[in-house]
Amino acid sequence: MPSQCNLSTKDLSVIEDQLTHLATACRVAQGYASRFQDAQLRGLASTVAQHHRQQYDALFAFLNGCQ
Repeated sequence: MPSQCNLSTKDLSVIEDQLTHLATACRVAQGYASRFQDAQLRGLASTVAQHHRQQYDALFAFLNGCQ
């Protein structure tokens, strides 16, 4: 049985904005990871990108569960 989240238009707008911000943050961190020469900075940027991707995926999964 599908879950009903009853999200308002405002809620959906905020979630859409958050997804956009998370995707942008992930892309930026990935860009830094590919440009850093220092291995520690490259690893840190990759970790940050992965964190933002996981947050994006979790929020997207939440929305898919609301259908």
